Amino acid sequence: MAKTQIILSNRQLALKLLDRKLKKLNDDHSRKYFILTDENVLEHCMPTLICNVTELEEADFLELPSGEACKEAEIVTEVWKSLIASNADRNAIIVNLGGGCVCDVGGFIASTYKRGIDFVNVPTTLTAMVDAAIGGKTAINLDGAKNQIGCFRNPIITCIEPAFLETLPENELRSGEYEIMKSLILNGSGIDSFPSGNVPDYTPLIKECVDFKLSVVKADLLDKDLRKILNFGHTFGHALESYYLSLNTPRTHGECVGIGMLYALYLSHKKLGLSRNTFLLYRTWLSSRMAIPHFSLKEVEPILQFMHLDKKNCDEAVLCVLLQDIGVPVIDVAVSDNEICDTLLSAAKI
Repeated sequence: MAKTQIILSNRQLALKLLDRKLKKLNDDHSRKYFILTDENVLEHCMPTLICNVTELEEADFLELPSGEACKEAEIVTEVWKSLIASNADRNAIIVNLGGGCVCDVGGFIASTYKRGIDFVNVPTTLTAMVDAAIGGKTAINLDGAKNQIGCFRNPIITCIEPAFLETLPENELRSGEYEIMKSLILNGSGIDSFPSGNVPDYTPLIKECVDFKLSVVKADLLDKDLRKILNFGHTFGHALESYYLSLNTPRTHGECVGIGMLYALYLSHKKLGLSRNTFLLYRTWLSSRMAIPHFSLKEVEPILQFMHLDKKNCDEAVLCVLLQDIGVPVIDVAVSDNEICDTLLSAAKI
């Protein structure tokens, strides 16, 4: 699979660099561009993109519903039909402008249209900048379960423009902070290495996360071994996303991963001997950013059912990434239903 060019620079310089690369890529002007985005990004980020990337001035727009609603097979089919109606050939390039959902579904659409066309990721959320836009995973949902259908295919370019963070509400920035914390825990930097203060300088944090993820992906592109560590917090997190979506009270991917990491650290303490202080330090950090949910027995059952749908499971066993210590993850740890129920009921309380 082709390697992605990563563009990460200071305010709006990244977009200028993207413009140069696209002009060089399309020096004979034979390639048609399609910008895939959602209604929120169209209003807040599209003008900045077009103003700085003049190569995209003649691009066609493909608008998606916002959030997880765009990751449905029916939506994908409509976009494929639009591409065909617009005479998009195998030289066409899709530019995914948006958060994690847009990058996921846009990458999947490009990977499957005419057996695969090139695409560019321009993430506009902090979560997408440090996670979804990096690493070549594409996916859509099925029957409410997260990322059940997908494939591995790298964008030709990922352009990370920190200026887009200025368009985000606080809850979206917080969402990205949980994914940043995931990297800091896994790479050994630690929970207390997250900068204090209300608005940290995200650019060096983004770079640290991107460098760490790329090093992991380079060693295990297809998620067979080492790359599984990046699923820390995600087995619980994806189940929580699906659960809240089923109630029509959706929470962001980052929020759910943040809660999922709390549960993974609780199990790590119970099963692998992780320091209780590490678990409590993370819970204190998390509680400073959100009200940690307390679930009843009635609520635990549907969450457990969603966990059993997780694509990482094997032979009906729910598998989690746990920690022996900060920077020492253990993959494929089987967790029983009783352990999951205890975690959901107890982790927020002890």
